Amino acid sequence: MPTTVAIVVAAGRGERARGPGDIPKQYLSLAGASVLEHALRPLVQASQIHSIRVVIHPEDRDLYEACVGPFTAHLGPPIAGGETRQASVCAGLEAVAEQHPDRVLIHDAARPFLAVELIERLLGTLDRTPGAIAAQPVTDTLKRANPEGTIIETLDRANIWRAQTPQAFHFPGILAAHRRAKAEGHDGFTDDAALAEWAGLEVSLVPSRSTNMKLTTPEDLTIAERLLAPLSPFTETRTGSGFDVHAFAPGDHVWLCGVKVAHTHRLEGHSDADVGLHALTDAILGAIGDGDIGEHFPPSDPTWRGAASRVFLEDAARRVATLGGRITNVDVTLLCEAPKIGPHRAAMRESIAGMLGLETPRVGVKATTTEGLGFVGRGEGIAAMAVATVVLPL
Repeated sequence: MPTTVAIVVAAGRGERARGPGDIPKQYLSLAGASVLEHALRPLVQASQIHSIRVVIHPEDRDLYEACVGPFTAHLGPPIAGGETRQASVCAGLEAVAEQHPDRVLIHDAARPFLAVELIERLLGTLDRTPGAIAAQPVTDTLKRANPEGTIIETLDRANIWRAQTPQAFHFPGILAAHRRAKAEGHDGFTDDAALAEWAGLEVSLVPSRSTNMKLTTPEDLTIAERLLAPLSPFTETRTGSGFDVHAFAPGDHVWLCGVKVAHTHRLEGHSDADVGLHALTDAILGAIGDGDIGEHFPPSDPTWRGAASRVFLEDAARRVATLGGRITNVDVTLLCEAPKIGPHRAAMRESIAGMLGLETPRVGVKATTTEGLGFVGRGEGIAAMAVATVVLPL
């Protein structure tokens, strides 16, 4: 029986769908497990796969180790990727070359809906062709447009397919093709089938399902969550609350929910004194039972003097992600007589959404006064309350 190695490409930075604290999408949690875990599971289950190696970004080693625990026995050491997908795949091929495998299956970690049945069909196709890729015929009408977005022409969609992964090859052939491309300075191939075609290798199409989607945008992550959630009932929902207050001091602006707002005073604090983000950080930490902002970023530590409070919020979000959880929604209420929050509310929601990797509708920002009562009513400072909802695996 021919030997087959699987290479999972997980070295990308995923700029369009990054998670809280800039966590790459392959390490984000979906229905209680990371995207990478979902991608690995069918490879582990496939009887024709003899070994699995994951190509990662060198800076992601801790994230990788945190999410592959269930599969450690099936994985070889991670491989350091390159600056492009092509370079990362080449690094993976070179790392396993000493095993002399007969076949290789290359899969993107950002595709969490791989089916064992598709793996079997791809490998079976290699009995009669040097390469085979998962693909889906295009069913939508195709338009070509100019840079301004005006349609130039309608394209014929007959025999047009959307390339997916996995992509399977006879190992010696695809390794030689990658080595040749590297030696000749060709580094712009976006998938291995294109490189194989350039090298003269015949590649066959194996029909796949539309659910074998690649997670590219935040909307893709939302769709994937909805598809996967019914399959993973072993999660629990937790809620945390936070409260913070800062007094006014001489100055000309305040930071509120990550937005700089002109004002007659500033807020006194060791950091930038963003009372909204401080309350929200405590709410997230409370939801996972992990202390509070003062424990992780003590005001006695000069490191945090004048620090932007987004550092605290993104750290809390990373702690959630490390536990395999996800933040589903947050809500902040600011208590102040001034400045007016209404003109800045949209920017504040977008700011928080960006820090946490959430869609803006999952972020609430409200404001109220205390009807002239207390220190807030006397214009001595601003207080904030926050609530965060987190879903964690059991």
